[in-house]
Amino acid sequence: MGGIPWTWLIVGAFAAYLSYTMWIMYNIFSPPMCTGPNAACVKSYLTKNPKMELELMVSTKMSAVAGDMTSVWNYNNFSLMDTVEKELSVSIPASTRKNGSLYVHAFLYPQGKSHSASSALVRTSTLITTYALPRAEFINLLGDDGGNKTKKPGAKNKPHTHWRSRLTISVMSDNITLDRRAIPGEIYRYLKITSDGKYFYPILFLDELGFRLKDLLPVNESSTSMPLTVTYTPISVGKLRMWSSFLESFKMLQGLGFTEKDTDEIKGIFADTNFYFLLLTFGVAAFHLLFDFLAFKNDIQYWKKRETMVGLSSRGVKWRCIQTIIIFFYLLDEDTSLLVTIPAGISTVIELWKVKKVYKLKVRRTGFISFTWEFGETTAKERETEEFDNQAMKYLSYVLYPLVAGGAVYSLLYVPHKSWYSWCLQSLVNGVYAFGFLFMLPQLFLNYKLKSVAHLPWRAFMYKAFNTFIDDVFAFIISMPTAHRLACFRDDVVFLVYLYQRWLYPVDKKRVNEFGMSFEEEEKAKGKPELKEESKKTK
Repeated sequence: MGGIPWTWLIVGAFAAYLSYTMWIMYNIFSPPMCTGPNAACVKSYLTKNPKMELELMVSTKMSAVAGDMTSVWNYNNFSLMDTVEKELSVSIPASTRKNGSLYVHAFLYPQGKSHSASSALVRTSTLITTYALPRAEFINLLGDDGGNKTKKPGAKNKPHTHWRSRLTISVMSDNITLDRRAIPGEIYRYLKITSDGKYFYPILFLDELGFRLKDLLPVNESSTSMPLTVTYTPISVGKLRMWSSFLESFKMLQGLGFTEKDTDEIKGIFADTNFYFLLLTFGVAAFHLLFDFLAFKNDIQYWKKRETMVGLSSRGVKWRCIQTIIIFFYLLDEDTSLLVTIPAGISTVIELWKVKKVYKLKVRRTGFISFTWEFGETTAKERETEEFDNQAMKYLSYVLYPLVAGGAVYSLLYVPHKSWYSWCLQSLVNGVYAFGFLFMLPQLFLNYKLKSVAHLPWRAFMYKAFNTFIDDVFAFIISMPTAHRLACFRDDVVFLVYLYQRWLYPVDKKRVNEFGMSFEEEEKAKGKPELKEESKKTK
């Protein structure tokens, strides 16, 4: 198949996947209701409009009895549909302060009844502590200690108890009737039926997706009490089912070796984003992924067949490779999630492959463990392009190098770092994030000198442009630092100049493209099994 059929095949598969996802989402938010005279129905206990109380307790055991638990909050005037936030101070047992664990238990009682395990309508529990490595210490590298006191989590530092300072409790607020023979699995795990079998008790849910690493506080022997922010909010049946499915997915990731740190950023998407906006984000992110994949496919296809660097900035390719390597090592130094580090590593390999294409490098095996390196020859047209490229980089260096050096000196004087290695990486990556877009400018200069844009991979370029516009939309509506928001728009300026050059230098249909074909020859070759390569040189 050619490029276009494969593209349409990918788009068709994406449309089918998106339609299937929408159908699944509809079923999640609209579970099958119990209808018909012969159906085995079970109603929600909420149909009785019960008066209830919510109590929060802590203990050192998962299956604790009344004598082992300590009450920390009584929500006597419980209201199902209201959202309440409470700041608490929780006493920490001695066993927990000595690197032990602590559990939190939530109970729903009928209002006015004595609070005991036997009188509770429902009960649910989870860990309110976790084991984590101590955070790295940041110091001023020019201080008196010379950076000798820097600590970083390693083999000698064992995980110790940390306190989760935020907790969200929810009760499913939808008053629904379920068929016993078709209860969704996400609801069934929380379901508790009354003794007469006609009702199911309210579903009490502790939102573990809200447990974030940024909210962890270290617990030591002097920590007699810890702060806890408790939030009660109702939850719909659709959101409960989604959250329950996500929690199971995170458990599967942990079984595959992913740590809580690896999945923390994904949790933040659910915990820190409005639910309906989250659904919109999923839809837009799906299109973002589609354009990313198409851009990746066309970029690889373009560079695979590219045999000459005429019209392309070789230094731009090399610097982009260096930038990718710097970002990859920076992510490793920051112990970033594998979900971010792995794609960065793949990008690094691809950029190294592009540099190999730039140098026309060929590796030949001459023995069992011996190899020879061969570099291809450059043509006159490539040397002309290289001269323009050198000229552009010369002008760019007058601006770029002083800015990067000044940023590195400022960071050394005023910003704490873990080590000299971290300072070097931080300075380099700041230069990449702040001024990396400047390496797109030499290509504009080459286009201007050659009065042509036919040598650019426009198909991959347009897919990337669509993603840039998507990023711009979210820059307005997602909370982020101002500098990062501005960074989302700086590439747009360069992109608009590319479009202007595309209009300014129309494509000559007699001129060969990057694959050695002209438009007129492609038209003649339609319907033939193979395309004939252009044998004439570009005028």
